[in-house]
Parts: sequence; C-alpha cells; structure tokens
Amino acid sequence: MAKLDGKVAVITGGSSGIGLATAKAFVDEGAYVFITGRRQSELDNAKAAIGRNVSTVQGDVAKLEDLDRLFAQVKAEKGGLDVLVVNAGFVEMAPLAAVTPEHFDKTFAVNARGAFFSVQKAAPLMRDGGSIVLVSSGVHMKGIPQYHTYGATKAAMRFWARSLAAELKSRGIRVNTLSPGATETPIFYGQFKSREEANVRKGMFEQMTPLGRMGRPEEMAKAILFLGSNDSSYTTGSDLVADGGLTQV
Repeated sequence: MAKLDGKVAVITGGSSGIGLATAKAFVDEGAYVFITGRRQSELDNAKAAIGRNVSTVQGDVAKLEDLDRLFAQVKAEKGGLDVLVVNAGFVEMAPLAAVTPEHFDKTFAVNARGAFFSVQKAAPLMRDGGSIVLVSSGVHMKGIPQYHTYGATKAAMRFWARSLAAELKSRGIRVNTLSPGATETPIFYGQFKSREEANVRKGMFEQMTPLGRMGRPEEMAKAILFLGSNDSSYTTGSDLVADGGLTQV
C-alpha cells in the first residue's frame, strides 16, 4: 500500500524546486495534491510535469485573501486535508548595512507571516491524525553573513513546530520542520546577479558541507515524505536536518 494512499495534501510553493519534487513524490505515493505559486505559467508547467492527481491554485502566501481562496478550494474539491507542507519561501542576501525595511518586511511577510497563517487557515480542514511539515533551513542553526532576515524567519518556523505540535496534539496532528542545507533549486540561483556569482557561492557551500556537495530537491522530498506519512507516526515537534552535515559536523 502506498504511503499516502487516499490522502489530500497542500504544498505551498509547489511549482518548482523542493515543492515540485515533493508534489511528485506525494502523488507517486497515492496522494492528491494542491500546489500553490505566484506565477500561473510555472504552475501550469508543474501540473504537466506531475501529470495526475493535482490541482493548482495561483496565489501569494503573504496575502491572507489568497490563503483563504486556497483552502476554500481544497474544501470544495476534497472536503478536508491530511498533509500540509509549508514550503513557499523568499531569500535575498543582504549585509547588515544594506538591510532595508522593504527587504525585511518582504522576507518576513512570505517566510514567517505566510507560514504561520498557512497553518492557521489549514487547521480547521485538517483531519485528526494529519501532518504538518514546515520547510525551515539549516541557516537557523548557523550564523552565515548576509542571511540575517532569512535565518530569523526560519528560526521562527522552528519555534512554531514546537508550539503548534503542543497545541494540536489533542487532535493527533503532528508538526515538524525540515531543515535543508544548500539545495540546487531555482530559489538558490535566484539570489545572485549572475550564474558566475552563483557558482562561486555554490563552491563555498560545497566546501563547507562534509558530504562535499549541495543537496538535491528529490532528497528533500524524500525527507518531507517521511515527515508527512505514517513512517514518522511517533515524531512531532522535531527538526529533521538534511544538510549533508553542514550544521552537524
């Protein structure tokens, strides 16, 4: 029997990278998935790549009205929800002197505000015994220059996994975080002005990582599948680190 047979899942930021790889893995394991993203064209491409058992909902997680529309569609189409993967994110490097209120507010609006209210609005639809996975980052455990705002938002997600796990335990809903290391996704390369600049940073992360390479979206998807399925039935409030040893060795 498939790990998610008959389950309904929502994956925010599901049109590329870790989110898309997770959507594919979930469908392969029997789930019906709803994926979100800000660009309809990317959602259309993702839907074609997934191929079946998927609905797309265009929207921005930083906008509460878009979240309301997302979960209204889930309720209308499927009536309830079993797995929520909070994956939508924004990253923009900035040294201390260059952090502007606009940069700060955008980072927190997507990564922190969007994450928290995704859970709040999903909770009434979550079936007892469900699973919530917050995609955090190993950056919350390690001081890396220029990731001040990004790391802070991911630290907030790590706290919420604990507090939400405690609050939702009476319903048997488990809440955990995944903390990836540097992973080869569009969001990684989108931080930089050129491919050359990105490759320099990629080389830096490869040197910092004991396994000597960056992670792959499919590896993160397998970790999320573990947290989202009954394979992790005795795990809640925890942080699964998948970073090639970057923060652990």
